[in-house]
Amino acid sequence: MATPAAPASSALSLVADDMREVDATIAMRLDSGVPLVGQVARYIISAGGKRLRPVLLLLTAGALGCRSEQRFNLAAVVEFIHTATLLHDDVVDESTLRRGRSTANEVFGNPASVLVGDFLYSRAFQMMVDAGNMRIMQILADATNVIAEGEVLQLMNMHDASLDEEGYLRVIRSKTAKLFEASARLGAVLAGAPEHVEEACADYGQSLGTAFQVIDDVLDYAGDPAEMGKNLGDDLREGKATLPLILAMQRGTPEESGLVRGAIERGDTEHLSQIGQIVQRTGALDGTRALAAQQAERAIAATAQLPQNNYSASLIELAAQLLQRRS
Repeated sequence: MATPAAPASSALSLVADDMREVDATIAMRLDSGVPLVGQVARYIISAGGKRLRPVLLLLTAGALGCRSEQRFNLAAVVEFIHTATLLHDDVVDESTLRRGRSTANEVFGNPASVLVGDFLYSRAFQMMVDAGNMRIMQILADATNVIAEGEVLQLMNMHDASLDEEGYLRVIRSKTAKLFEASARLGAVLAGAPEHVEEACADYGQSLGTAFQVIDDVLDYAGDPAEMGKNLGDDLREGKATLPLILAMQRGTPEESGLVRGAIERGDTEHLSQIGQIVQRTGALDGTRALAAQQAERAIAATAQLPQNNYSASLIELAAQLLQRRS
């Protein structure tokens, strides 16, 4: 995905110095005696992206007054875990374009992408040990396991046009929102926050991550490919029944529902333009955006448990501006 036009720019500037420390940590920990490992890992990490997960950890820690050096290490850990999932995702989905350029599997091949993804996972776990905190290990180990389950669940749901909204949300809360949740929770744990504050941070992260993925699914039918850095219709091509398609099938005529259903089952983009029109006409995109707005509002409500300062204000801004994503 490309860098968004305005991903809460003041939030990013607030942690800009911290992110430079995170980038330095990432660069140092990518070092390997096997040249291909660093080459593939640097290729995907250098492509940019929103870096929302490490930013979320830094903002949460900042809101709670945490200045521990471990925040840089753990922010790098969550970025490594995220990058590993991207490498594996692109192989599973047979993707060729990410963030406006060829995917790592397209450039280096599937075996290298899978194995370097494994390296990033294992390096992340090495770095977790540096924190010397079993609670942190538990959070990240549990999150990594849930993400893997979400990946498998999504694979099982491929080409299943009977998937409903509940099933859709189960996948994205495991596959995408779980690492957002863990990132926010880690900031609270590092700060030694009380349990109710830790849970509020986790709720914020899960809600933000859910809204993020829901909007991402909207953009597969309403985004600008040049801004997004990926091909429109990729989800349909992969046979994913995302919420815009689920709502379109519920709200469309029998003929329209049948067209969408058949496209999901076959992974067929031949009628992508027509399906896009159906998604628009039935109000499926508006319905999907409404769900994202509910999740963003839930995230904002969770910040009431945090001290009121520039960092918590930035968390609110991040959730509000998420709904304006165009890439």
